[in-house]
Amino acid sequence: MAERSYVVPLWLRLWHWTNALLFLTLLVTGVSLHFATPESPLIPFATARAVHNVAGIALSILYGALIVANVFSGNGRQFLPRLSGFPERLKRQQAFYASGIFKGDARPFPMTPEQKFNPLQQIAYLGVVYGAMPVLIVSGFLFMFPELAPDRLLGMGGLWPIAVLHYLIGLFLTVFLIGHVYMATAGETVLSEIKMMITGWHTAQGAHEPDVSKEQSNA
Repeated sequence: MAERSYVVPLWLRLWHWTNALLFLTLLVTGVSLHFATPESPLIPFATARAVHNVAGIALSILYGALIVANVFSGNGRQFLPRLSGFPERLKRQQAFYASGIFKGDARPFPMTPEQKFNPLQQIAYLGVVYGAMPVLIVSGFLFMFPELAPDRLLGMGGLWPIAVLHYLIGLFLTVFLIGHVYMATAGETVLSEIKMMITGWHTAQGAHEPDVSKEQSNA
């Protein structure tokens, strides 16, 4: 019988779902701000701008909380790949996603409480959390407080390159979100990874239900 382990603490699950809700709010309002017209607004401009700003501030606070929690809880170690032999481990994970997963092969790097991310996830999440998100947040705040933006940047008006950067990073993160949702269906079953992010428990097929009272002491 496969072993079942508690891998996602309560604080991290709450962060995950709140982050998802705020990002979707930013996505919808951002699309409305960029592409809606006065004749056919997706959301009234003033409403979309206000909601986008509030959600952006909330997401920034949530992001800051994650960085602090990563330091003090040790969760930040999950993002750091072990450099020795990393290219080979990355190739094994890529081969699994390309073909092995469709043939029912064993996962090369099964999830454990000590190591939740496989090598490909480590690169992706490291780039998103410590690369793309800071750029999105800083560029967003420069929009909210344009007096802080430089008058000229790259030979153009200061806000124009920032606008393009903010849009491109938002687009990149939207593509990442779509890929993230797809990969969430690639667990032991279609819904097992989603269930894990609700309950905190990771289980291989066929494992018994654990004593859920343990969650309180582990959260």
